[in-house]
Amino acid sequence: MTINPDLQGRSYPAAEVYDVGREKIREFARAVKATHPAHFDVEAAKALGHADLVAPPTFAIIVAQRADAQLIEDPESGIDFSRVVHADQRFTHHRAIVAGDQLRAELHVDGVRAMGGGAMITTRAEIFTLRDDLQREPVATTTSSILVRGEGQ
Repeated sequence: MTINPDLQGRSYPAAEVYDVGREKIREFARAVKATHPAHFDVEAAKALGHADLVAPPTFAIIVAQRADAQLIEDPESGIDFSRVVHADQRFTHHRAIVAGDQLRAELHVDGVRAMGGGAMITTRAEIFTLRDDLQREPVATTTSSILVRGEGQ
């Protein structure tokens, strides 16, 4: 199956909430060898002006990949995940991710470019939380590029 060129411009709504917990932050920090005390000690995070533990910057990938899954699992996309190579990932933080955040991500397909028998797909996940007045508070924007290899590649 070939990649659907009509994916470009498509958006996938924010699905489930990701509850950011202290232990998830600590586990992620250990996994990526982030050693700053604000990832492990609430008082160290508060001393920096945060309400709770602060996640390492790349923690946003957890939420972004959940959003990306909507595209990968979309039967209209034509994406065979076994043929996917992750090409690029970028993060723009609007504020720190802290324990207690309830994050959502809306996915946008910003580009689909044919490459031989495959395609390069660029997505953007807008990660946000909802304030008490139900207005979105931007937390991070992630941009990802994946290469979907064509048959015989």
